[in-house]
Amino acid sequence: MTEPKTPEVAATTAPAKKHGRDGKPNATIYDIAKVAGVNPSTVSRALSKPGRVSAKTQKLIEDAAAELNYQVNPFARALPTGRTNTFGLIVADITNPTFFDIIRGAETTATLRDYTLVLAESAESAVTELTAARRMMATVDGLILASPRMDDDDIRTLARDKPVVVINREVDGVPCVVPDVNKGISEAVRSLAANGHTKVAFVAGPPQSWMSARRWEGVQAACEWSRLEAVRLESTKPTVDGGRQVARDVRASGATAVLTYNDLLAIGLMQELQAAGMVVPDQISIVGFDDIFGADFTTPPLTTVRSPLGECGSGAATLLLDLLHGTGEPAATLGVETELVLRGSSGRLLPAG
Repeated sequence: MTEPKTPEVAATTAPAKKHGRDGKPNATIYDIAKVAGVNPSTVSRALSKPGRVSAKTQKLIEDAAAELNYQVNPFARALPTGRTNTFGLIVADITNPTFFDIIRGAETTATLRDYTLVLAESAESAVTELTAARRMMATVDGLILASPRMDDDDIRTLARDKPVVVINREVDGVPCVVPDVNKGISEAVRSLAANGHTKVAFVAGPPQSWMSARRWEGVQAACEWSRLEAVRLESTKPTVDGGRQVARDVRASGATAVLTYNDLLAIGLMQELQAAGMVVPDQISIVGFDDIFGADFTTPPLTTVRSPLGECGSGAATLLLDLLHGTGEPAATLGVETELVLRGSSGRLLPAG
C-alpha cells in the first residue's frame, strides 16, 4: 500500500507568523497586501523604496499598514540592503551629565535623518568599551565613541569594519569632533590672574583620558603666559565623590585657585572645602569644565569652561551619517570652541586675616 504524498508547499506561501509579546501575531506584508488588494511584492517596494509605486497605491499600502499596526523590522530590512538605519553611541559614563547633551544632539540628528540611536556605556573601562563596541558593530551601521578609553589601534581596527566617529579625542585616520580647550582655559587663567591668584592647581581626570591630558597642557601653557605657577593633582575618579576626596591635596598644595577636569569634580571639591570652613571664592576660586546641567545650582554658582556638548553630539552624528551615505571625509576633524562662563565660584582673592 502506497502512503499518500505530502503536498508540496507553494513558493508563494506566506511565511509562518511571529507573535508579539501580547500573543497576537505580528502583521506581515502579506496581511497588508490582502487589505490593500495588491501583490506582496508591491507592498515590499512601497515600504522599502517609496516612489517606486504610484501615489494612489502608496497611499493604499500606508493606510493598510497603519490599520494593521505594521512595524518594520530593521534587521530583516538589512538582509537585502546591508543597512539597519541604526548607529551606536558609547559613552564613558552614562550617569555623568556631561554626556546628556551629547546624547541629545546625536539623537536629534539621527531622528531628522530617519536613523535610530543605540546607546551603551563603558563605565570608564577600555576593556568594557571594546567589548561593547564589537557587539554593537554586528548590528549597527556605524559607531560614535564619546570620550573613548580604548587604544588608538583598537579604534582604527573598528573603523576598518564600519564607519566610526570619535568625540573628545583625536585619532589619526578617524573622523573626530574635538573641542578647542585653549580658548576657554586661557580666558579662565587670565581671569584668575586678574583677581590676584599666583598659583593654580589642575585636578586631572582619568589617566586614560586623552582630553584630560589636553586640558592639563592648556592650563600649563596659559599659566606660563600669565606667569602663574601651575601644579597637577590626581583624582581617584571624575565624579563628585572624587572631588571631595581630592580636597585635602588641594589645601596642601597651597594653590588659591583650582581648575578641574570636569564640573563634577569641581562641585565635590567645593562642597568639601566649604564643609572644612573655607570661603569660596574669597579664600579659594574654583573653575570647572563643560558647563553641565546643574552647574549653576551650587552655592555659589560654578564658574566653568563651557564645551558645546550638544553641538559635539550632532556634529559627530552628521559626520557619521555623511560617511554612511558616501558624502563625508574619511578623516575629517570638526573643531568646536570653548568659552569661560563666569559665575560666583571664582573671584578676587581676599588677603588672609
